[in-house]
Amino acid sequence: MKQKKKIANILVVVMVLFWSPVVDLKGPSNAHTQDSVSVSLPGDIILGGLFPVHEKGEGAPCGPKVYNRGVQRLEAMLYAIDRVNNDPNILPGITIGVHILDTCSRDTYALNQSLQFVRASLNNLDTSVFECADASSPQLKKNTSSGPVFGVIGGSYSSVSLQVANLLRLFHIPQVSPASTAKTLSDKSRFDLFARTVPPDTFQSVALVDILKNFNWSYVSTIHSEGSYGEYGIEALHKEATERNVCIAVAEKVPSAADDKVFDSIISKLQKKPNARGVVLFTRAEDARRILQAAKRANLSQPFHWIASDGWGKQQKLLDGLEDIAEGAITVELQSEIIEDFDRYMMQLTPETNQRNPWFAEYWEDTFNCALTSVSEEPYTGKSVESTDNMIGDKTKTTCDNSYRLSEKVGYEQESKTQFVVDAVYAFAYALHNLHNDRCNTQSDQTSETRKHLQSESVWYRKLSTDTKSQACPDMANYDGKDFYNNYLLNVSFIDLAGSEVKFDRQGDGLARYDILNYQRLENSSGYQYKVIGKWFNGLQLNSETVVWNKETEQPTSACSLPCEVGMIKKQQGDTCCWICDSCESFEYVYDEFTCKDCGPGLWPYADKLSCFALDIQYMKWKSLFALIPMAIAIFGIAVTIIVIVLFAKNHDTPLVRASGRELSYTLLFGILVCYCNTFALIAKPTIGSCVLQRFGIGVGFSIIYSALLTKTNRISRIFHSASKSAQRLKYISPQSQVVITTSLIAIQVLITMIWMVVEPPGTRFYYPDRREVILKCNIQDMSFLFSQLYNMILITICTIYAIKTRKIPENFNESKFIGFTMYTTCIIWLAFVPIYFGTGNSYEVQTTTLCISISLSASVALVCLYSPKVYILVFHPDKNVRKLTMNSTVYRRSAAAGAQGAPTSSGYSRTQAPGTTALTGGAVGTTASSSALPTQNSPTLDDASGQSNVVHKSNGEFLPEEGEFVGSICNRINK
Repeated sequence: MKQKKKIANILVVVMVLFWSPVVDLKGPSNAHTQDSVSVSLPGDIILGGLFPVHEKGEGAPCGPKVYNRGVQRLEAMLYAIDRVNNDPNILPGITIGVHILDTCSRDTYALNQSLQFVRASLNNLDTSVFECADASSPQLKKNTSSGPVFGVIGGSYSSVSLQVANLLRLFHIPQVSPASTAKTLSDKSRFDLFARTVPPDTFQSVALVDILKNFNWSYVSTIHSEGSYGEYGIEALHKEATERNVCIAVAEKVPSAADDKVFDSIISKLQKKPNARGVVLFTRAEDARRILQAAKRANLSQPFHWIASDGWGKQQKLLDGLEDIAEGAITVELQSEIIEDFDRYMMQLTPETNQRNPWFAEYWEDTFNCALTSVSEEPYTGKSVESTDNMIGDKTKTTCDNSYRLSEKVGYEQESKTQFVVDAVYAFAYALHNLHNDRCNTQSDQTSETRKHLQSESVWYRKLSTDTKSQACPDMANYDGKDFYNNYLLNVSFIDLAGSEVKFDRQGDGLARYDILNYQRLENSSGYQYKVIGKWFNGLQLNSETVVWNKETEQPTSACSLPCEVGMIKKQQGDTCCWICDSCESFEYVYDEFTCKDCGPGLWPYADKLSCFALDIQYMKWKSLFALIPMAIAIFGIAVTIIVIVLFAKNHDTPLVRASGRELSYTLLFGILVCYCNTFALIAKPTIGSCVLQRFGIGVGFSIIYSALLTKTNRISRIFHSASKSAQRLKYISPQSQVVITTSLIAIQVLITMIWMVVEPPGTRFYYPDRREVILKCNIQDMSFLFSQLYNMILITICTIYAIKTRKIPENFNESKFIGFTMYTTCIIWLAFVPIYFGTGNSYEVQTTTLCISISLSASVALVCLYSPKVYILVFHPDKNVRKLTMNSTVYRRSAAAGAQGAPTSSGYSRTQAPGTTALTGGAVGTTASSSALPTQNSPTLDDASGQSNVVHKSNGEFLPEEGEFVGSICNRINK
């Protein structure tokens, strides 16, 4: 009886094959053209392909929009075929060709397309692919790209595979799907030649229920799509949920032709069960999107929490404009790895180089939102004339640039089923390779006539050219497809390009591995991403702490009238048989059946919520990036400071170092060194010792720098603004006096710090930015730290005022200008530091890093501005570091002439040079500058004790007086 039924089915198919060309001719011309578009590549063995290149059409089988996932899967097959054909270890001497068709995401249309595979197998029905070159037996044309298929890869949707598998099995054509997961496809009594590189939905249903149980959800609603995928999947889920005490509040089905009213009605029914906040979706991608759109239209006050199957998976475009509704959704996706080589393959494709894919131009235009310039010259892509015209007339689209390439910047992302498409191709390749080894390697040679006859009878392989002999043998050519499926295809086992194991069980199903994803908002961004929060392989592994919920800070509940789970208490409502289980706060534990209690600061409840434990204490770690960056800056600064100190010590008695004020210079360098060392005290683990060092280091380090700078600027200001009022020598300008003044100013800060330690004793304390964190910090309040720096702020302010006052001194008194620049920059750093420091109080790492970098920057400004000119001369121009008077230089003659005429000096005074005297000229790199005239050789000089000495000549006409030596000269000459 079964045999008769099978014969009857074959006769029906044959009738359809005879009449299908006639029907095509009678149909619309566009539909006929659409059916004729395919990807065809010649080969000794032809594999068919079925992929959803276009989306469903409304009123027509195919819509105008290309389906991104379908195009990628098609290219994945071509990519895998290329690799196999170029691999000398797989089917050597045998080339695999392809014949790929578009299913347009519709099962009936896919079945109609699949008839082309069957028609090619029945060679007596289509003789156009044969030729008789010399009146001999017909052979396949060598340039024919389509022909009889030995196996088919596809389809993607389960509904498509169900239809196609029923047809292909009648002609013993094996089929391997990379995406169809319907449970019924595992039934070998109905689909005895179907296999898949993905697992059936039975495992996915178990994974979904595992997720529900993990969240202690016992009361949920379900939505599924009409068709084999949704109906078989939800059936398995309901069965699993019932066995594990998970109740279904509402179970809704999405009809195939559902409109917006249907989806709005579904959302309305879900709202009638407010306790069932968890909603499980076992739907196709397009149905999932329309459900989310309906939820957005409903403007829900209490959002649903979506748990979705791989029909949703990790698709980004599905959620365009619906991110806020989908946030927090948990989806299941087949575990797959990125094949980096495929990304490189895709990124080098262009419409010009990829002529074998007739739909690639559409995909290109859709990806870049542009129009190809020569649309009319491109091969037909399956679009209707109207849609093509609209594309060209769309003013929003620009002309595609030749430099365009697929990349992440334009939204390219490897599709999740790419790995399984490649695995399907390799499964066929390895099975054919094993068949070749068994049937061809041991076969004895035959006569050429017999070989020619057998090759002519072969209906599924062709050689690429007459010059290349195929290594396929007659036994291999005539091998039955059903035997091939059972004896070879199901027995393959290999490691794929992504490093995963590929094999089939006796039902033809692949291994069940799933990723559990959570749709989350990116930190500090408005974008969203899918984050892997767990995996499923024979059991669930889920990190619940990383889950983000929609408008919820804690895990929501989805239960009614059932015992409360761990960490929940009962809240009675209405009837005593129904209550709401309310979770305790994340920092609370269950005191009794109706009460939660706070664990207290620094404590956190155990997973069973019955008691609490102490949280780990956090503090700055040496290996943290927040510590490494400031330490690197500090180490570099310390090294440079030590180099400067060594350089000054080596040139201790040279005129330049003497003129720089050796005592104050060394004091200033020591203060800079202390500031850099503060970084290590701030980063170290808080202890009483490190906290004491922090208080002294920060305050005293700054006071050393700015006390020395204040002494310098005060001295320069007094000299140039008081010398004209009195002929007497100024007091307290000797090096010894400067050191005493500086030490006194530093002592004030030391005294303030000691008083601070008495008022607020040093120690450590615990800081709690939130309930999950315990941070160990020094017992220093932010405001106390600010008050401790008031004295340094006063020093900085006074230094800045003096820097402004001395800005018009003679131009060559460079140090006053460098000090001024130092103080201006320091003011800017401190003005920026204060709001940043107090604004980052919630992040101890950022706050500490900010403080360390600000201190180092202040020290670096002083080091670079004040010492780089001196270091430059000491290292690169030591010839300028000399004491010498020049009598006959052009500068001297010019300056002397100007002085004789009573020209005004650079300091603003107009003087006439008296007989026997010379106008003052003083200069120093960093300390002094020249007036408008140079001293003569007979100018009076004083030793260091009297404040006057010789003048050091610079080769550019400037003069470098030693520390203190220019003071008396200035006073005397200005008053003259």
